[in-house]
Amino acid sequence: MSGPSLKFGTSGLRGLVVDLVGDPTRLWVGRFLRHLEATGQTDGRTLLVGRDLRSSSPQIAADAIETARRLGWQAVDCGALPTPALALDSLRRAVPAVMITGSHIPDDRNGLKFYRPDGEIGKADEAAILAIEDPFGSASAGESGTVVADGTLIERYLARYTRFFAPDALEGLSVGIYQHSTVARDVLVAILDRLGARTEAFGRSDAFLPVDTEAHRPEDVVALRTWGGLGRFDAIVSADGDADRPLVADEHGTILRGDILGLLTAQYLGLSTVVTPVTSSSAMEKAAFLTGVRRTRVGSPFVIAGMNDAIAAGERVIGFEANGGVLLGSVVERDGRRIEALATRDALLPILSLLADAKRRGTAVSRLVADLGAGAAASDRLAEIDMAAARRFIDRLESDGAYRDAVLDFEGGVASVNTADGVRMTTRYGSTVHFRPSGNAPELRCYVEAASQDEAQTLLARGLGTARVELLRHAG
Repeated sequence: MSGPSLKFGTSGLRGLVVDLVGDPTRLWVGRFLRHLEATGQTDGRTLLVGRDLRSSSPQIAADAIETARRLGWQAVDCGALPTPALALDSLRRAVPAVMITGSHIPDDRNGLKFYRPDGEIGKADEAAILAIEDPFGSASAGESGTVVADGTLIERYLARYTRFFAPDALEGLSVGIYQHSTVARDVLVAILDRLGARTEAFGRSDAFLPVDTEAHRPEDVVALRTWGGLGRFDAIVSADGDADRPLVADEHGTILRGDILGLLTAQYLGLSTVVTPVTSSSAMEKAAFLTGVRRTRVGSPFVIAGMNDAIAAGERVIGFEANGGVLLGSVVERDGRRIEALATRDALLPILSLLADAKRRGTAVSRLVADLGAGAAASDRLAEIDMAAARRFIDRLESDGAYRDAVLDFEGGVASVNTADGVRMTTRYGSTVHFRPSGNAPELRCYVEAASQDEAQTLLARGLGTARVELLRHAG
């Protein structure tokens, strides 16, 4: 019943819609519920179910709800809402949740993101869920469960931010909102309006658009530059499909790197320890206001594990990824206002923190970025690739120093290498090239750092071109 494309990646289970809809969803949600029962996480036997706006999500949500009902659980249909809004209510009620989302990947794919009553599942949970062969093998847990609808979660999610940010926190700012098909398209308008910004929404789409906040679609780059060129916005904001990753452009329409957005959020919130994957740039180690930087593999389970270690050590912590999704590990109090921790990726907190800081300082978003002195970096991906060839390419990069030198001969070869997640190579010219296969799509991602932005873009293009040739050599 489980389609061949389905697997746990960096953030939940994902695969082709044809491999997920129907029985496969019932199997995986059933496994999740049986895992909760086996580990005693069943108070109230209630499951929250939310979804994004892609075309297959309503049917998959219905499959998840039917599974909960069949196994004697009460299913709460939360409708279409941001993933962090669902996670917030899961924690508030201390009940598990399933979010139906494929994040930024194309509409022919989708996924399931699982939350225990205390937060996202970890890698140990994934292994335990996978080990349950047939959740329906024994008779269901007695009487069938019930199904109720609850459309109030978004309002509580908005209240999280109106309690922390002052009503005039964004007063005087003009903000464009690129709505496309993100589930947060109306949420962004609502929260920015409530905090005093002047908003203008555009780019709304009835069809799902796979907007990636890390490897940006060329059409999104052009659109943001065009809107920025109008000269009437202090920033343009958006999010990916399920709104756990922000997309922000400055007053000129230039997109901010996700790791820089996370770093600016840490600075605004006064948090001194950052947990972030190896794909974030070396700007983390150069930030004078940080006292600690903990590096992890890519994926929210690894970031959360690193945050938990930092919290256990008494550190005040924030986590984020190169895609810009921020995980708040510590309670923050500022100007007599308070925001609680939420250890799942969120798009709203970094967007609001950046804008509030620009308003407070009376400066442009581009100046906030420039003042960091974070250096130049870029990233992109090769899509729809042969993943077996990609693994062979990565394996050889890891094991063969002469091969690494040959692949990056245009940068003088390789001076040092980090293989914590993919292969991150510092070249003899002082630049960085990092190749990493995606955990949830047939993609090879490339991250680079260089002395200037022009050099970074040139290096990225050469890195991707070289990888494309090497994948052909490793095919078959």
